Amino acid sequence: MEVKIGVQYAPRELVLESGQSPAEVERIVTDAIAKGEGTLSLTDEKGRRVVVPVTKVAYVEIAEAAPRAVGFTVR
Repeated sequence: MEVKIGVQYAPRELVLESGQSPAEVERIVTDAIAKGEGTLSLTDEKGRRVVVPVTKVAYVEIAEAAPRAVGFTVR
């Protein structure tokens, strides 16, 4: 699953592939924002951790990763 995090004053969003379910990611994000201070911490499929101050989170987009087409395909 793909998670995009928009960070205030950053020119690009953070994108990571997570092995967690959309409900788990939503719960983690909601809990971090509800606390008001602290950090939002997510781990990607390769074990890398992304930590963002909650006060700087602009948005979080949670989406199922679409399979990428390989080669020449007709749609």
